[in-house]
Amino acid sequence: MRQSRHIGGTLREVPKDAQTAAHSLMLRAGYIRQLSAGIYSYLPLLFRTLTKISQIVREEMAAAGSEELLMPALQNKELWEESKRWERYTAIDGIMFAFEDRRGGTVCLGPTHEEVVTDILRHEIKSYKDLPKNAFQIQTKFRDEIRPRFGLMRAREFIMKDAYSFDADDAGLEQSYEAMRQAYHRVCRRIGYEYRAVEADSGAIGGSGSQEFMVLADTGEDTLVYCDQCEYAANQERASSRLETFDQDTETRPMKAVLGENLIGVEPLAKFLGIPVWKTTKTLIFEADDDVVAVMVRGDCDVNETKVRNHLGCNVLRLASAGTIKELTGADVGYAGPIGLPERVRIVADHYVNDRVNFECGANQTHHHNVDVNFDRDLPRPMFGEFKLARGGHRCPQCEGRLQEARGIEVGHIFKLGTKYSAAMNCRYLDANGKPQPAVMGCYGIGISRMAAAWIEQNHDDRGIIWSPQIAPYLVHLIALNPEDDTVRAAADRLYEQLLREGIEVLYDDRRARAGEKFGDADLMGMPIRLTLSKRTLEQNQVEYKLRKGGESELVTPAEAIRRIQHSAGSAQAAQALRS
Repeated sequence: MRQSRHIGGTLREVPKDAQTAAHSLMLRAGYIRQLSAGIYSYLPLLFRTLTKISQIVREEMAAAGSEELLMPALQNKELWEESKRWERYTAIDGIMFAFEDRRGGTVCLGPTHEEVVTDILRHEIKSYKDLPKNAFQIQTKFRDEIRPRFGLMRAREFIMKDAYSFDADDAGLEQSYEAMRQAYHRVCRRIGYEYRAVEADSGAIGGSGSQEFMVLADTGEDTLVYCDQCEYAANQERASSRLETFDQDTETRPMKAVLGENLIGVEPLAKFLGIPVWKTTKTLIFEADDDVVAVMVRGDCDVNETKVRNHLGCNVLRLASAGTIKELTGADVGYAGPIGLPERVRIVADHYVNDRVNFECGANQTHHHNVDVNFDRDLPRPMFGEFKLARGGHRCPQCEGRLQEARGIEVGHIFKLGTKYSAAMNCRYLDANGKPQPAVMGCYGIGISRMAAAWIEQNHDDRGIIWSPQIAPYLVHLIALNPEDDTVRAAADRLYEQLLREGIEVLYDDRRARAGEKFGDADLMGMPIRLTLSKRTLEQNQVEYKLRKGGESELVTPAEAIRRIQHSAGSAQAAQALRS
């Protein structure tokens, strides 16, 4: 492609609304243009990268036994009412683009396709002999994010690969799930990410279990924890951990209220009271749908709201307002405790709150704290569960190792759905005994456009993007310096045509621009190999050869440059095959 004809000019200034490196570099390098909040045009360079990512995904899905189709983006409300997800996606989570068509029917732009694919397969599956089935698509999805941000990381319109498996039983689902899990590993290895597969919460999709594929990046939205000794890894909202336990007092002391003005943080509070932090207690008040719940955790922990919401089975969980807390406790925020709350407030507590003797908690009186509190005597034991947030430094739940924390970008998520959708939507088959059974389902998503952004977050420097040969828009960026010189232009044109004849993807900078501008744009766009022709190189019948990733400039003959490029392309393909 001649750069003089290319659509997608570069920007010199960092866009004011750019929030991450990928967002900034994609805008500056001419990969995307924003149409409105969370909605972007994919310009030619990015479209080429997305096409290559899609092809890798297609190949691995086919290798795992999945068949490609394409489902409608426009879906009718009735399907979502069958699965009982319409209210969740429209009224509760509010991420559905829903509207009335001219016929008076209510439709939506699909954020996901469990309902549609189940509708297709319930007409295909009659007998256990018709199973298993596995289908995937690559399609634009729509989600009305309240705060679209980070460019393609959290957009309102994005490209996604979603796959769905249908099996006769749980054993079949395990096989399908494992095939997809291995396929996702191959996709991530072929692209070249530094990543982790972690246990995850299933969220609104549902099911009995799920895993996320997280590209490691400091700017990632998600926190993951992993063991420094074993293979345990999980998204923080799903993660479990073990805490240090300590010897307890041998005798209980009478409970008393202590005045401690403005001592809200547990560290200064523990120091003031002369007790270890693990003896303090955080009690947070939440509104859970139409109910109110108080959640107790040890003072050295935070509340895992996802686990609380899952335990309660509520749709919405949010911290109570300062006014609500004052009404319920009589105290300002920071002094809530479990003793003396109204009967309508349900109390739940993390396991590690239990088995403590003479602990502290809020006194439901501003600036006051109860000390030497004990269950059974001062308050009844609440419902216990795992409600603390796992953090780096906690013990691994599976071995004696310590958990570490990292930031990550979710690029893939796989789910064991079970019969959630098939039972609700009557997708059944006759088993060997002639009895109807619901198909056992799984679903498997990959964010194609998010994958491109995640790569840039992980692979860039202060000059621009650093693409891998596997997914770069072009393998080679050919630069002609002083193309107004007929000799230089003719030589560059010849080399460009030769590269094309050799099947090498090349972006040819034939613009009449300054050398600094051309080199700056090349680094910003990030093609793996840069070739430069100038009067100086032509005098020696050579071309300047430079790798974008850490390479030094070398003068080589055009023939040698082509040989190296072909070797690089072949090495990339061989590495893909090896990683696969």
